[in-house]
This record gives sequence, C-alpha cells and structure tokens, in this order.
Amino acid sequence: MASPGSGFWPFGAEEGSAAAETPGTARAWCQVAQKFTGGIGNKLCALLYGDAEKPVETGARAAAPGVAEPKPTCTCDKKPCGCQKADVNYAFLHSTDLLPTCNGEITTMSFLQDVVDILLQYVVKSFDRSTKVIDFHYPNELLQEYNWELADQPQTLEEILLNCRTTLKYAIKTGHPRYFNQLSTGLDMVGLAADWLTSAANTNMFTYEIAPVFVLLEYVTLRKMREMVGWPGGCGDGIFSPGGAISNMYAMLIARFKMFPEVKEKGMAAIPRLVAFTSEHSHFSVKKGAAALGIGTDSVILIRCDERGKMIPSDLERRIVEAKQKGFVPFLVSATAGTTVYGAFDPLIAIADICKKYKIWMHVDGAWGGGLLMSRKHKWKLNGIERANSVTWNPHKMMGVPLQCSALLVREEGLMQSCNQMHASYLFQQDKHYDLSYDTGDKALQCGRHVDVFKLWLMWRAKGTTGFEAQIDKCLELAEYLYNKIKNREGYEMVFDGKPQHTNVCFWYIPPSLRGMENSEERTSRLMKVSSNPQSNLPGHRAR
Repeated sequence: MASPGSGFWPFGAEEGSAAAETPGTARAWCQVAQKFTGGIGNKLCALLYGDAEKPVETGARAAAPGVAEPKPTCTCDKKPCGCQKADVNYAFLHSTDLLPTCNGEITTMSFLQDVVDILLQYVVKSFDRSTKVIDFHYPNELLQEYNWELADQPQTLEEILLNCRTTLKYAIKTGHPRYFNQLSTGLDMVGLAADWLTSAANTNMFTYEIAPVFVLLEYVTLRKMREMVGWPGGCGDGIFSPGGAISNMYAMLIARFKMFPEVKEKGMAAIPRLVAFTSEHSHFSVKKGAAALGIGTDSVILIRCDERGKMIPSDLERRIVEAKQKGFVPFLVSATAGTTVYGAFDPLIAIADICKKYKIWMHVDGAWGGGLLMSRKHKWKLNGIERANSVTWNPHKMMGVPLQCSALLVREEGLMQSCNQMHASYLFQQDKHYDLSYDTGDKALQCGRHVDVFKLWLMWRAKGTTGFEAQIDKCLELAEYLYNKIKNREGYEMVFDGKPQHTNVCFWYIPPSLRGMENSEERTSRLMKVSSNPQSNLPGHRAR
C-alpha cells in the first residue's frame, strides 16, 4: 500500500472520485491488505483511513510450512460473493467474476492468493527429501484417470484450482535434491519471483516504449556477459532467445549473412554451396539449424574428437581443405564449450587460429559450459573464447536461472540488425523521441519475445558475480568428489581416465554377470541395456 499523499489509490480509482472516497472501498482494500500481510495490514490501514476504518480481524494465517490451513467457507450463492467474514465460495464463481469485472477486486485477490498457496506448498515439497521426485503414471493412465479435454462451457474457479493442484501433483519436482536429469535443474527463489513478476507485467521485448525497464536490463546484462567473454568494453550485440538451439541457429544465420549478404533477398540459389564444421560430440542443434536455414544437414561436417571428447584441430583443418578442394565454401566452425555427454571443452585457441587462417566465422556453443566464465578457478577452460565471432551462453543451465534463458552474443555491432531487420514501419517508427537503438524487435527472428532477462538480472543482483562463482565452483567440486568415490569402486568403470572437465561424470555400472567378461561388442551391447540411456550412441551413465 502507498503512504498518505502518494497519489496511489487502489485498483485505478482516482483521487477525489466516488470510489476512492467510499468507506466500503477503503474497507475492502484493507481486507485485501490484511489477507496478504497479516498483522501489518491493520497498522497500515489505521494510518491511511483512521481507526474507524480498521479491517475486521480475520485471524493469523500461521499454518505450518507446506500445510494448507483449513479455511471457513461462506454459503453465499451470489456472484460476486459479498461475504466479508469468510473466504469466497468458488463453486459459484467463474473467471468472469475476476478482474477486470466490476467489483471483482476481493474475489480476484482471494483467488490469486489461493493459487499462490498451491505454488508455495509445491515449492516446499520440492525441497523435501522425504517426498518423491515424481508420482509417475503412464500416459494412458493419466488420460483415463482425469478429464483433460477442453469443453464449450467454462469451469468454476473451484475446478480451476483443482486443475492447478492436479497438474502439480504429477509434475516432476525439478528443484528436488534427488532430481538428476537434463542439464537445467534446480529452483532458485529469486529467479522464481522474477518469473512471476514478468508474467504479471506480460509485455513484449520488441520496443523500448512497451518494455522500457526490461529492454534496458537486457542491454546492461548482455554487455556484462560480453565483457566476461573478453570483448573490450563489452562491445558487440546480442539477444535473449528461446533456447540454445535457437541461439546456435542465429549464429549460423548471421555468419551466412556476413559472408553473403545477398542471401537475405535472393535466397540460397544465389550463393555457392556452404559447409559448416562441428565436432562429432557437438549438440544436434547445429544440424537442425542447417536444416532450418536451407543449408542442409549434409553440409554439416563432423570433426573427429579425442578420447576426452575434444575436437581435434588437425582433423578440422584437413576437412576444411578437402571441402575447399571440392568447391564448397566453408562459412562457420561451431566449437563446443561443454559437450552434452562428456562435458568436454574444445581447444578454442587452436580452432581460432584455423578460423583466422581460412577466414571462417568462429562460433562457440557455450550453452552448457559458458557459466564457467563466472569462475576464476575454471574459466581457463574457455581460453580463446574472446576470439570467437559469436557465443551461445545458457544461464538456465549451469547458473540455475529458471527456464528459459539463453543468450546469443555477437562481437560485431550492427550485424545482427542488418541481417534480420525488415523495416516494419507500423511497429518500428523512425520518429520516436528516444534512441531507436533500444528497439530490439527488428534484429530478432521473433516478433513476440518473452522477457527472459529479468530472471538472470535479478538473480545476478541477489547473488553477485561472486555468488554465481561459489555456486559453480561447488558444483564442479561435487563432480570431482563423485569421480573420486566411484573410480575405484567395485562394479563401476569410468568411460575415460582422468578427472571430469565439467560436472559430467561418465561411468558404466557393471552388473555382476559382466564383471568377469572381456571387452567385446557383446559386452558393450549388454552394458547399453543396463545404461540409463540405451538409445545413446555414446557410452556410459552420465551424472551431472
């Protein structure tokens, strides 16, 4: 609530209006404040409206964490419910009874508070080691047990709340201490708060006029990330995209435009046959991007890796020479900083030398390993990244930012804009009264773009760079601890010798029936059946 004289009136009522001066409205607003703030609501309302307008005491909400407190239910069948001594009866209410409907304030605040209660209970359970990570049911079981179909008639708010509870009941608790799966995990409380805020703001990132603060935060955050890459003064450009696969495709798109700008208007038929290079352990998104851009997956040449999963520079140069001899035009090398399975870091300095020699765009896919730039102890693994033309960095992975949060960083300023802009005058007018460089929509492939930066920015403010550094160092320390625990343990076999480069710890579990068996194709085949990912063409379990 605002202090007296601030000019703020609840729910848009203007000072001096009938709504603002009505004691009932003041009393209703105080009740909402009381619901959300407990005892402090009484004190604030007394200051604002005097003792005569103090809200009725409704009792403290002091339920144990994660346990819903029983609430009285009114018996009103009127819509909207006017009962002020008990919670509203959602069985008689629908979404049409919520804001912006007239007099929908109390119902809306009560409904949203109950939704928040559901979410908070889920958050508490997510960190409870005694709970299951997932209450797993097969798809056909869930389809048969609940009615998920969309109907012509609206559900009541009571049913909507039940839908929320049911959805979370069967959701995977990715913040659970025993959740081990994809590279994005955990649940940061500040990041969660930021995500809620951006959903409430519900704006678009394409112009400064519609997202002024968020656009500035993206500008500041991308510049800081480019500084950490090593580009002088954080020079360059960038954008937050829906994920690492899209960021990698952006890099491919910009690299092609840099070499052949005419492709933007004339298409692939107007340019030579292009080829890109990446390691055989790289992410599939490099091939997917080539397919989407019309370059073709056959034009992505896979470079051999050593036993630790690092690209072999000599093989890269050999394949570049071969491609040129065949009349192809090498236009991009995508090095990987933190491969998905082994957590390997390609030798970026050697790759940069080759790219410079043959005038090829160097991209670094640091979606997984880019977070190590935050660590003074481990950032040496990305030495040479400052020589890249573009970098993908996913804070929603190693840094624990809530999904989705992926950045594409470009060293040359203005290139991204030239590559993607379409001069849509109905959106990007040139006569605005501010610096038009802050209108980022025309350099993006998307028009509608979610506010992804605020989660990262707010977490960075809350943790500081040193907080992220400590978090990342601890994760790598735990990976080394796990490696030391299992490397000599009976029944386990490391995929390769030596400490892990990242948090990926790759090992085989050897069942007793195979422990005396010599290495052979049959043994490998049988081990693959034991592996947690039998479809993988790379060996071993992966602990992250």
